[in-house]
Amino acid sequence: MNLIRRRFLYLAGAAVAAPRVAWGETYPSRPVHMVVGFAAGGGADIMARLIGQPLGERLGQQIVVDNRPGAGTNIGTEVVAKAPPDGYTLLLVNSPNAINVTLYENLSFDFIRDIVPVASIGRVPLVMVVNPALPVQTVPEFIAYAKANPGKVNMGSGGNGAPDHMSGELFKAMTGIPMLHVPYRGVAPATADLLGGQIQVIFATMPAVISLIKAGKLRALAVTTATRSDQLPDVPTIAEFVPGYEASQWYGIGTPKGTPAEVIDKLNRETNVVLADPKLAPKLAELGASVVSGTPADFGKLIAEETAKWAKVVKISGAKPD
Repeated sequence: MNLIRRRFLYLAGAAVAAPRVAWGETYPSRPVHMVVGFAAGGGADIMARLIGQPLGERLGQQIVVDNRPGAGTNIGTEVVAKAPPDGYTLLLVNSPNAINVTLYENLSFDFIRDIVPVASIGRVPLVMVVNPALPVQTVPEFIAYAKANPGKVNMGSGGNGAPDHMSGELFKAMTGIPMLHVPYRGVAPATADLLGGQIQVIFATMPAVISLIKAGKLRALAVTTATRSDQLPDVPTIAEFVPGYEASQWYGIGTPKGTPAEVIDKLNRETNVVLADPKLAPKLAELGASVVSGTPADFGKLIAEETAKWAKVVKISGAKPD
């Protein structure tokens, strides 16, 4: 078992095993802040609000979504890492947190040490999409085209080290194809250039491109998750052609190290109740998300595995933050 996974499982287990504290029985007695490392209106912000409202109702206190964008989620993560460990400052944990452990050097916090997993929420697939003018219909055809036309396939992304960039780099590493990475400041400008033919492929989150796919303006070759998406059931997975490939945007809740175990248990329990509500499913489906629930240790295992996985991809790609 690698060091990152051991550390996360230890912290998750310690949280569960720690002595209960009497004041935790009355938690929360005031509003709880959920910090999101992105601006309002994006996928992470929408996810936080979808979960935050019913979770607040379950807890009897408002969940206040606190947007702290910047530095690839590091600004928001630092706020939570240095907050009092009392359960009143939570972090919407997602894929960039795991990538940033390796991508960034000299951070003022240690994500693995300073943020304790509380509950997972869900996964959102990315979609490998190309301009319809590209003469390929399938992933194998794309691989063959890229190998036969070195220097002619440009891959756009929302920025260096972003999940869509890393998903593309993982595809490159597993297929051995040449693709030039072209980073943009966000997925929207990358998508615009894909539509215009300046780049040939992007690995975009489903909400960003699904309307363009259905309108025939972009061609979906595959989804990046291990299983097909209900939103695009006829689109295969990359793993059907590249065995072992998997990438996704995933979300969960974290809290500062030292938060009482009783508080973590309560947050986990109530989050899982919210996720089991059938009224939430169609709202998550609009984001292309599937529910992933479980214990704090389950979420800790996921984070540890993702952190180790993306560490390898960051190193192979030589990615550096913008």
